[in-house]
Amino acid sequence: MTTLDPAAIQFGLDTFGDLPRHEDGTLFTHAEAIRATLEEAVLADSIGVDAFTVGEHHRPDYAISSPPTMLAGIATATKHLKLASGVTVLSSDDPVRVFEQFATLDALSNGRAEIILGRGSFTESFPLFGYKLEDYNRLFEEKINLWAELVKEEPVTWSGETRPALDNADVFPKTENGLTTWVGVGGSPESVVRTARYGFGLMLAIIGGAPVRFKPFIDLYKQATEQFGTTAHPVGVHSPGFVADTDEEAKDLIFEEYAAAQHRIGITRGWPRLTRGRFESEINHGALTVGSPETVARKIADTVRTLDLGRYDMVYSTVGQIPHAARMRSVELYGTKVVPMVREMLAEG
Repeated sequence: MTTLDPAAIQFGLDTFGDLPRHEDGTLFTHAEAIRATLEEAVLADSIGVDAFTVGEHHRPDYAISSPPTMLAGIATATKHLKLASGVTVLSSDDPVRVFEQFATLDALSNGRAEIILGRGSFTESFPLFGYKLEDYNRLFEEKINLWAELVKEEPVTWSGETRPALDNADVFPKTENGLTTWVGVGGSPESVVRTARYGFGLMLAIIGGAPVRFKPFIDLYKQATEQFGTTAHPVGVHSPGFVADTDEEAKDLIFEEYAAAQHRIGITRGWPRLTRGRFESEINHGALTVGSPETVARKIADTVRTLDLGRYDMVYSTVGQIPHAARMRSVELYGTKVVPMVREMLAEG
């Protein structure tokens, strides 16, 4: 049973700005997909979803390459959502500029900005911005070290090998109450320990397999923060899912598109084609949370209990290029039915 108050657990939605389809089957343009994401965020805000997270990608199948710009647009059209990147690929960006962007977002949103830092599951940003993949680990290690200094919001003196040194440099604008920082981790113990060392929040990306297998990483995070003397924040998870009115409708709506999306990625990663049987198995036993509101709520509640979570974000658009209307319905059901059901289930123990 979770040790947290069910009412205090946050439930969010996550998207990479995947290109949805029109009702006639044609794909949205990138511009249309960005506007569709804004529409989905506004709906989420209006029905009580706690957070909205957008990822950074530089690929043709995703529309969002600039999370702070997307989030700034959402900020001016919403009132309650926490607004986060998921993730900001810090390795191929400049920490000073990123801090300025998110501090600006924090002002626009009246303190609702958060950032989730990561190394990136795709690597297109490295050659795009002139970085070498052989520096993949060093870039993140140095830049998160600089980020840890920047979020103190005091003049920074810093030097490293991946960007010019700073000498008593002050960065603006200042935030009113600080900037919440998470680190997105996909399953590396070293990344968990690094996150604990800096005292940042841990956001686990669970995209396949049973969520229970991530329990050792959460235990490691808590142990490491205790040893470092840093704060162990409530842990978050982001995981793919989709909600429809019935289980069969949800599965039938997304299977072909989800399998196609997995194949596009799998071409470069050596993944076999996704069969209907493996798809069903991942829903029944793995991380994929798909079905009716009750089915999805039951699975989320079980994950929250098992991992003792403080935040759960459903990645509602990575299930493939499905119609925008179906995505809107999924968002609606998540906020109006799934989240209340999860809270009731957790309250019952």
